[in-house]
Amino acid sequence: MERIAFLGLGSMGTPMARRLLAAGHPLAVWNRTASRSEPLRAEGAQVALSPAEAVLGTGIVVTMLAGPEALDAVAEEVLPALGRGTVWAEMSTVGPDAVAALRERLPGGVTLIDAPVMGSVDAAASGSLQVLAGGEVEGPVVEVLERFGSVRRCGPSGSGAALKVVLVNAMIGGVAVVAESLRLADALGVDPAGAREALAAGPMGGAVRRTLSDSAHYTLDLAAKDVGLAVGAADLPVLRAVGEELRSRDDLAGRDLSALREPRP
Repeated sequence: MERIAFLGLGSMGTPMARRLLAAGHPLAVWNRTASRSEPLRAEGAQVALSPAEAVLGTGIVVTMLAGPEALDAVAEEVLPALGRGTVWAEMSTVGPDAVAALRERLPGGVTLIDAPVMGSVDAAASGSLQVLAGGEVEGPVVEVLERFGSVRRCGPSGSGAALKVVLVNAMIGGVAVVAESLRLADALGVDPAGAREALAAGPMGGAVRRTLSDSAHYTLDLAAKDVGLAVGAADLPVLRAVGEELRSRDDLAGRDLSALREPRP
C-alpha cells in the first residue's frame, strides 16, 4: 500500500490518521506538539521529528493544520523534501488563496489537491466526513480520501477550499443565530424544551442539531479564523458581526462553537 505522511494531529487529524493505520497504510506522522504523536506510535505509525523527515519516501502527503499560517510554515520545511510524483492532499481549512499560493511554490512533478472536510471529530473517527476535493483527484489518493468519508469532486484546484469556506460559514452563522434564539426564548420565558423542539422542526433544524451537539470539538478560535477567511473575500456584514462576537467571548476559550448558547457571565 502507498506510504503516507500525515502532518497535523489535532482533534481532527488524529482520528483521520488512525483510519489510515487501521486500513494498513504505512504511515509517518508529525505534529508540532510532539507528545500528540506518541499514541499513534504505539499503534504502528512512524513518528517523524520534522515535516521534512515525515515526507521523505512517501507517495502521498496529507496536511490537516490549523490555518494558512501553519500551512505556510510547514510548506517551508516540506517543499525541498518532496519527491517527483508525490501527491499533496491539503485538507486544512485555509481558503482558495492559500491553496493557489502553495501551488505556485510546488517543485516540478508534485501534484496538489485541496480536500478540506465538513464534519467534526465523531465523523472523522467513523469515516463519515464529507471531503470537498478540488484539482486532479485520481489514482491512489482517491482511496485515501475515501477512508475519511464521501468525496465530492468540486472542480479545478482551489474549488474544494472555496466551497469549504462557504459551507463552514453557513454553519457558523446558523449556530450563532440559533444560540441567540435560545437565549431569547429564555429571556421571554418560553419553555426551553418547547423552543428547541419548535426550532428543530423549522428551516434551521440542522443548525439546531449542531448547536445542541455534545460530540463536536470545533473551537471558537477556529470558527473565528474561518469567518475571517469569508469576510476577507466578500462584503458580509452579518458574518463580520458573528466574527466579532466569537473573538470577544473570552469566557468560552477552548470550547466548542455550541457554547455560544451560554449567556455572557
